[in-house]
Amino acid sequence: MQKTGHFIAGNNYNDNGRSIDIYNPNDGSILDKITSATDESINKAIESSLKAFEEWKNVSISKRSEILYEFKILLEKNILKIADLITHDLGKVKEDAIAEVRRGIENVEYAYGIGEILKGEHNKNVSSSIDSWSEFEPLGVVLGITPFNFPSMVPLWMFPLAIAAGNSFILKPSEKDPLASIFIAKLFNQTSAPKGLLNVLNGDKEVVEKLLVNKNIKAVSFVGSTPVAKSVYKKSSEYGKRCQSLGGAKNHAMVLPDANIDYSTNQIISAAFGSSGQRCMALSVVMVFSEIKQKFLKSLTKKVSNLKVGLDIQESNSFGPLVSSDHREKVMNYIELSQKEGCEVILDGRDLLKGKNSNKGYHLGPTIIDKVSNSMKSYKNEIFGPVLQVIEIENINEGIKIINENEFGNGCCIFTSNGQYARKFSNNVDIGMVGINIPLPVPSSYHSFGGWKNSFFGDLGIYGPDGLRFYTNRKTITQKWPENENEKSKIDLTMPNN
Repeated sequence: MQKTGHFIAGNNYNDNGRSIDIYNPNDGSILDKITSATDESINKAIESSLKAFEEWKNVSISKRSEILYEFKILLEKNILKIADLITHDLGKVKEDAIAEVRRGIENVEYAYGIGEILKGEHNKNVSSSIDSWSEFEPLGVVLGITPFNFPSMVPLWMFPLAIAAGNSFILKPSEKDPLASIFIAKLFNQTSAPKGLLNVLNGDKEVVEKLLVNKNIKAVSFVGSTPVAKSVYKKSSEYGKRCQSLGGAKNHAMVLPDANIDYSTNQIISAAFGSSGQRCMALSVVMVFSEIKQKFLKSLTKKVSNLKVGLDIQESNSFGPLVSSDHREKVMNYIELSQKEGCEVILDGRDLLKGKNSNKGYHLGPTIIDKVSNSMKSYKNEIFGPVLQVIEIENINEGIKIINENEFGNGCCIFTSNGQYARKFSNNVDIGMVGINIPLPVPSSYHSFGGWKNSFFGDLGIYGPDGLRFYTNRKTITQKWPENENEKSKIDLTMPNN
């Protein structure tokens, strides 16, 4: 099997780096092999990126917009191809993969509006005959390190906006499923953009370490687990780089007695088990008032029991497998731990492994765990799989307290028909993204994505207005033109003031 190398300066680039196997999670077979970037490949990518940046930073805003629009058309024409790559490389069901690509395209649409969003700020006569304004200039070469769970969407959160702002971009996709990311980069190369404006380097943490210390890289965008996010942020800061580092999550839903149970359970199931629970915004905990708990669980369990997983005909599945055998083992260990801690597993996804597909792929069925408390280790950690934990609460204040005491602060939501309760909830939770009767409150492309606490390290969220600020430097210019060449001034050593 021929190894997949890197994509540098508009061409495939192969080296003699260490080989990494790429598995098909649906059946465990080896799909491809990639090579981990060598020093030679990294240097070539950096050199190519620097050269492209020098050309690109002087390209007009209208031309940048035109190229990004070209890219958007190419993405739309190739949605099914990209979705196929995600399905085989990651195991996502086809509809979910298509939706991922479409959500990424929204960010390209925001980016090609660069002429509007890159406008500076101007004040005339801030002092006597003095004008002042701000401009936003590109940083240079920037780096994106993306996770396995969204191999098309997360790169599209990053590089279109970075490039629109005038930077060049190096993408280091997950070594578990890089094929869709590489394909997208090759699509971008079909536009009239300079070659080397977007380069792709494959590899694992060794490649990341080398890139983080490279002096030519000015900023780092990262999405992944909290321990790695902390490490990337610390290393980037140590080497003087701007960094936005998005980590893990433990997202809660609160269901009030006045909520529509049928609607709530549909929404919670979609958010908990979509993408096999491998989303940083997945709902992994539902807090239910005691007075409606049994009614809620009856509706929830009945619907979840009808989900289809692990079938030979992939298109028939409700959601796909986990990304690897190691990750499936980790999730199953959390289920076992919850039982040891006194929880009740009322629907056990491990039972799926006893069926005819037990030896094929990394499938795990949907799991519902009841009688959970926020003191349990199985609750405190991010499980990142098709597992939903249930906590019984007595009032809204108890639920808000549980949310705020959790170390993560990515997303949460409330289901209610009472506006007063919804307002109290959104005002008092210490969470970056809040949904009201919406289980996955992922902001649209013209807002910005970012959690709080141990879910995010940095100052500016990813994509949207924050993303633009992240990929640019503010330059403030203050000027005065003497009214005539004979105008006189005097020496004044006091601090300038009005």
